[in-house]
Order: sequence, then C-alpha cells, then structure tokens
Amino acid sequence: MTIWVPTLDPTMPRYRALADAIRLDIVSGQLQAGTRLPPQRRLADALGVTVGTVTRGYAEAERHGLVTARIGSGTYINGGISAQRVSTESFGHVFCAGAATGMFADVKGAIEASLDTIDLTMSLPPPHPARQQGMADALTSISQSQEALLHCVDYQNAFGRDSQRRLLANWMGELGMPVAAEELMLTQGGQNGITLALSALLAPGEALVAGALTYPGLISASTERGLKLLRVPLDEEGMDIEALARLCRQQVPRMVYVMAEQNNPGGAQLSHARREALVALARQYDFWILEDGVQYLPPEECGTQLYQLAPERTLYVFSTSKILAGGLRLGVLRIPPALLPRLGATLRSHSWMVAPLLVETVCAWLTSGNAAPLITWQVEEVRARQRLARSVLDEWSLSSRPSSFDLWLALPEGQRSQAMVESLAARGVHVTSAEPFCVGNEPPPQALRLCLSAAASREALANALEIVREVLLTPPALRCMTL
Repeated sequence: MTIWVPTLDPTMPRYRALADAIRLDIVSGQLQAGTRLPPQRRLADALGVTVGTVTRGYAEAERHGLVTARIGSGTYINGGISAQRVSTESFGHVFCAGAATGMFADVKGAIEASLDTIDLTMSLPPPHPARQQGMADALTSISQSQEALLHCVDYQNAFGRDSQRRLLANWMGELGMPVAAEELMLTQGGQNGITLALSALLAPGEALVAGALTYPGLISASTERGLKLLRVPLDEEGMDIEALARLCRQQVPRMVYVMAEQNNPGGAQLSHARREALVALARQYDFWILEDGVQYLPPEECGTQLYQLAPERTLYVFSTSKILAGGLRLGVLRIPPALLPRLGATLRSHSWMVAPLLVETVCAWLTSGNAAPLITWQVEEVRARQRLARSVLDEWSLSSRPSSFDLWLALPEGQRSQAMVESLAARGVHVTSAEPFCVGNEPPPQALRLCLSAAASREALANALEIVREVLLTPPALRCMTL
C-alpha cells in the first residue's frame, strides 16, 4: 500500500520541514480533511529519519492546528481548515490546536525554552501567554473597582467572604468537584491546606498513613509537625487497602492521606472498590481522610471523590496552582462542618487570613470568563504531551493518566535512577528520581518522574525526550565500560 511520503525542504530542520510539507500538501489539496497520516515508524523509514523526528514533525503540525492525534488511532488532517489561511500562516506563531475561541489564536512568541537546560522536575501547568494576560486583566479589573480595592486593603473573615466561597464552590462544581460553599475555607495554596489539616487534627507523635510513594510536601509537613508517618504499598489501583487494614489492626492511625485520582508520583488511581473499602475502614477505626485533589484531572477521568462517600470525616484539598497559575497561592479546603471552628482557629493562628488580593484576583479571573478556555486548552495540551512522550519512549515501562502533568518511567533492571538523573543533567535535562517521594526507609524503586507540562513548549519537550531516549539506550554504566 502506497503511503504519503513528502519531499522535505533541505534548508529547514527536518521536523519543521515535515510540518511544513503537511501544510503545503493541505494547500495543494493532496491532503484532504480526515486523511490519516502514515504511522510514525513507517514514515520515518520511508524518509530515512528517526521516529523522534516524525514525532516532532507531527507535534509541530498539531501545534499549528493542522492535524489531530487520536489515541490508538493515528494522526489525521483537521477539518474546516482554509487552504488560504494555511498557506499564509507562519511557523513563527503559535496556533493552539482545538481552541474554540479567538483568545488563543495566533498568540505571538510563546515562551521559548533554553536549548541548554530543560527542567522537568516540577509539576507545573504548561506555559501559555493567557496566564499572564488573565492575571493582568484580573488586576486591572480590581484596580478599577473601589469595592474590590476596599476588600483588598481591609481585614477579612478567615473563611473568606460568602460571595467568594459561593463563586469558588460553583467553579469547583463545574470542574467535577461538587461542594457546598458553607463547607469551604480558603487557604494559601494546597500545601497550606495540608499543613492546616495536620496542625488542627493531629498531635505530635500521632500516626499519619500515606502511600509508599507520596507527595514530598506531605512528608515535610509531617516531619515538621512531629508526626509518625507510616507507609502502605501501592499498585496499579492505588493504595493497598488490605495492607492498610492489617496496619490498622496493629496501630490505628489518626489520619490517612490519599491522592485518589492520581497518585503523585506514578499516576495510580484508586479504584471505586478501594474507595468504598477505605471509607469503611475509616468508619470502623475512626480516622480522618485527607484527600488531595490538587493534581487536576478533567471530570471524565475521575471517580467519585472520597469526600462524597464519607463527608463527615474527609477533608479535601484543592488549589488554583495547577489550573490557573502556580504563583496564585490560593487553595480551598473542603471541611466537614463540625470541624470548621477548629480549622478556622488554626488558620487564624498561622496567618489570620488568606491575603485578600489573592482571593480577589482569582475571583476576578473566574468572573471574566477567561478561565474556562484556558483550562480546555491545558487539558488538550497535556494530553498531546503525554502522547508525544509515549511515542518517543514507548519501549519502556510508563505510567500516568491521559491528562496528567507527569510521566513515571520505570527503569529496566540493572539501571540506577540516580546515575540516570546525573547523566541526563549533564545533557541539560533535569528529572527527579523516586527518592524524594519515598516514605520510610525502604529502598526507592529505580524510576524517574518526568514533568511533561513543565517544558516551555512541545518542541522543547521533544528535545528533552530525545535526550532521555538516547541516555536510556546507552545507560551510564554501559558507557563507563566502553571508555
């Protein structure tokens, strides 16, 4: 069967030349809407280039809105593209695939990554100029409202104003987290929410349980509080509830911390059966559940939150940091009503209240209507980055959710994560080993966490992934032997 094999412009980088060839053949009519492009490996063989080059070329074309990649199906020419528009588009501009509004069309000068260093260590929302613009518009709106300015300069209720909590509750509901405004307390980010919950409900020396691999901020907060942090094994269905039951028979914890939708790291999602079993254990042994929902996933990828299954004993941590902007240190803590006075007193003793300017900024951003298209773009962007990573690293053991910021890469037997981290850093790519996520003194698994969303662009991510692939194919120990 004959496949589409373009002629690449020799004056351009090959991946850009491939994207440009797609553009030109759309203009000429050779590639019609709905046409399926050749599988990446097959086209790479036909062109005499690497699979990574084809991957980057397809990603570049998708970034310009020319094609759409479908999981398990392939890459297709988009419908509704004007040949005249495509023929005049410059690859020096950013065209966000799938954006339904003009807000993200033709955004000039996306943040460029340094070619020397690509940092994939922090779980950050993918960069987009709309984040800066959203912040600027919100601050402008506040500056033009005497009422908003008055709220910013005055002391406020520790829980936030009722109107703000209603707005945030409605927004959380739209994102798939149904909550009542009267259950909410504002915090200074997700980490602050965790710290407040531990401070209010656990005394030094009491037991807190987490997965064997967990959020490092939980580890540091428990250490600072003087808590006894206990580990429970994890598998592909999340926390091992049978192991938790055995632990409870030996020592009843005061609280269990869990990331039900996607464990950080690894992305394991707690199955519904395990959610129900965890709730039953919590009621049997009378412990609190601290559910961390900061790592956002769209509703279609989520299960039923634990706070809906056990509202009387579950605290839920939410934050704007992974959705709007990391610098907006505004979080929300959903609290069982009986605990509101205790948590409010804890917040007042820590910081009296959340900075009113932060709350006003987020509320103005939400009211503007600009948050929704940004979130839609973000979900599609991280999904595209996940597809890109899996196409480049498909020979290795990978785990993540489709819309996760991160990718967990289990190293082959005999490879050491610290050596890989150091080798990648020498090539300008920074990733994280399993060590910071480990609870207790058990040896960490030999694995790497790659924060795909942290790269400044898909192009920068593709460069980093190619380096990761090269280092994996020639691990540090083997290179030492060949010197």
